[in-house]
Amino acid sequence: MTSAVTTRATEIVLPGAVEPGGLEVRTRDLPAPAAGQVVLRMDATGVSFAEQQMRRGKYYDQPPFPFVPGYDVVGTVSATGPGVDASLTGRRFAAVTKTGGWASHLLIDAADLVPVPDGVDASAAETVVVNGITAWQMLHRIAEVRSGGTIVVLGANGGVGSTLVQLARHAGITVIGTASPRHHAYVRELGAIPVDYRDPGMYDRIREAAPDGVDAVFDHVGGAGLVRSWELLRRGGTLVSYGSAATKDEEGNSRLPVLKLLAQILAWNSLPNGKSAHFYNFWAGLRRRDAFRRRLSEDLTQVLRLLAAGVLTPQIAAEIPLADAASALALAESRTVAGKVILVPGV
Repeated sequence: MTSAVTTRATEIVLPGAVEPGGLEVRTRDLPAPAAGQVVLRMDATGVSFAEQQMRRGKYYDQPPFPFVPGYDVVGTVSATGPGVDASLTGRRFAAVTKTGGWASHLLIDAADLVPVPDGVDASAAETVVVNGITAWQMLHRIAEVRSGGTIVVLGANGGVGSTLVQLARHAGITVIGTASPRHHAYVRELGAIPVDYRDPGMYDRIREAAPDGVDAVFDHVGGAGLVRSWELLRRGGTLVSYGSAATKDEEGNSRLPVLKLLAQILAWNSLPNGKSAHFYNFWAGLRRRDAFRRRLSEDLTQVLRLLAAGVLTPQIAAEIPLADAASALALAESRTVAGKVILVPGV
């Protein structure tokens, strides 16, 4: 049995490389879901660093303008296409979309849906979709830091950073987290040792806290500071780079910083010092789609269980109606908030 109805959707469109105020709101009729698809009614979506880069045309492998941004979404199935279990209707799921999440309703493959546990608020779940998968995979699949280890998290007050801190503390790992002084109380509350990222001696402060080096550094900044992150590692330590915030405002080809980074990582990994460096790519392995979906579902399910159990505290910076996505994007880019800015249906 299927449900095939036409759905009126409100979407936020990124028309080109514009300021946040240049986002456009449009409405259109979604076609009925095709075989294997569902219509997902958005309950919460979020603003991530990816959308901040996409609006500048700086995100690696983003689609051509215009398009609907929105990297992930939590929503309720409102219609199912042929071949999809109709009992999914009315149930809440999370999904990673890369684009398209900033919409009141969207078409999505049923195979990409991950169940949200009963009793978990949609906005709370949204904070740990891409952020939670990213943090879990970097900590447990790449760095494989064991209980008793010590790590450094740059941007410990951010969406990925705050989730990473909580996952690490739950695993018995000591965390040194960088943040601006106004967020230090928050970082301490998460269980990390705060260090001022604006301090010219930041890396010296980290070294004082971990004189023997650390087991892993998680660096979303990139740029010249990546060398200093590498130097913090003990023998056998792991550097995980997962962004290039330091180059976000640079003009030119968006692929160039990534290519430079990959070349540097290759050079480091050739050194006989027991250290390793990795560039985390969320979409690595996508060509083997079934295996990719299975791994993503496994990891997100683990994170959602921890959220439901109260191990993870959702870090919601603000909840803003979808139609006011411009304000949400501007707030996220202001770097004045802790946690994730969430878009909700609103009015």
